[in-house]
Amino acid sequence: MNNKKTNSFRIEKDYMGEMKIPAEAYYGVQTARAIKNFPVSGYTSQTIFTRAIVFIKKAAAKTNIAIGHLNGKIGDAILHACNRILKDEFQEQFCVDVYQAGAGTSHHMNVNEVIANIAIEMLGGKKGDYTVVHPNDHVNCGQSTNDVYPTAMRIAALFSSKKLLSNVYALVDAFDLKAREFDAVVKSGRTHLQDAVPVRVGQEFSGYKEALLKASAGIEKACESLRELGIGGSAAGTGINTHPDYVAKMIESLREITGLDVVASKNRFEAMQSNRPFVEFSGALRALSVELIRIANDLRLMNSGPNTGLAEINLPAVQPGSSIMPGKVNPVIAEMLNMVCFSVIGNDTSIMLAAQAGQFELNVMMPLIQYKMQDSLLILTNAVKVFDEKCVRGITVNKEKCEDYAMKSLGIVTVLNPIIGYANAAEVVKESMKTGKTAKEVILERKILTKEQVDKLLSPMSMTEP
Repeated sequence: MNNKKTNSFRIEKDYMGEMKIPAEAYYGVQTARAIKNFPVSGYTSQTIFTRAIVFIKKAAAKTNIAIGHLNGKIGDAILHACNRILKDEFQEQFCVDVYQAGAGTSHHMNVNEVIANIAIEMLGGKKGDYTVVHPNDHVNCGQSTNDVYPTAMRIAALFSSKKLLSNVYALVDAFDLKAREFDAVVKSGRTHLQDAVPVRVGQEFSGYKEALLKASAGIEKACESLRELGIGGSAAGTGINTHPDYVAKMIESLREITGLDVVASKNRFEAMQSNRPFVEFSGALRALSVELIRIANDLRLMNSGPNTGLAEINLPAVQPGSSIMPGKVNPVIAEMLNMVCFSVIGNDTSIMLAAQAGQFELNVMMPLIQYKMQDSLLILTNAVKVFDEKCVRGITVNKEKCEDYAMKSLGIVTVLNPIIGYANAAEVVKESMKTGKTAKEVILERKILTKEQVDKLLSPMSMTEP
């Protein structure tokens, strides 16, 4: 290892030649090459993903010490380095662009080099002296980017999904509270955006609650596939350069270190070739997003007005809505949620395209899959929390407006079908629309039913149950 030094940089060498590395940098030559090669987006991999790789490095060091593949002194130094990173030190050292070398080798080596240089200093050496601790031979012992990267993707997604699900379940609770609060308020139902039979506001909100519960169940189910790890597959799934006990001990160590209920994949070739679990997981996020878009748009429509829209509910006012129209307030939280959900759906399309682009033993598009997946998780997690706390929990209902719409709805005539027949009921609706009279007025004028019968039959509340 060539480790020439100057005041501001050191010289490191790999089989492609020498490079200048900033003297203070804990990354090494392969990271420096990636920084030079990929000045693309300015975005780096999310911290949760880097932590997932470090979890794997920590588990591998423990495993390799136990099976005799790693010197205890070097292994302990690697464990020390991992622990420091997991305490949020050295985060600025992980600086490879997300659009990088296929399969994620650049970011993986970034992590290996930072761990190695922290360990080197602990053992009294100087950064870049890889005769003390080597990023490939020691930190990466028994591993390959090809099994580490997809394993880290799974671990990171499992961690991130916990917070998302917690926030979605809180939103479910918020809709449940509103469903009970608004259960006695009757409004006009709408199908095709036209008048329909009456429903209770609480019934609508109970539907939102149930839809989100089912979307959450889809995410939980998708997490099951992510628990199967292909670690130990090494370069191509064969486990080359690994000890026969490596996989079992790695899984045991990862379970202990992460607290996740992970298991070894039944077929490491499948785990390394296929990115189907990420397509499934991203699809579950897409399904949640579709429901959130629909619900947010319902709330925006019900809130429309205040004087020329439906004005059935009031969403909390959180900020002025116009730079020119005084006093205008917009449903900005619901609008934000829509933008987030559109972005998640776009990410899902990227993930789908990247997942089908694998060939043979590997998918080189994993960096894109991982970045888009974590992006979806982050923005959905935060947006759901904001939507819950700054929108849904503060909704109020305009009871009189809702009940007025319910009585004016032509859909209430539907209840007369079994009594006067569909055709006669349709004539009532036709005259009501022509004259502007309510259906009740038309029925009484035509003496189709008595006032007592009409009052009983056209009670909006009675129409909201079988």
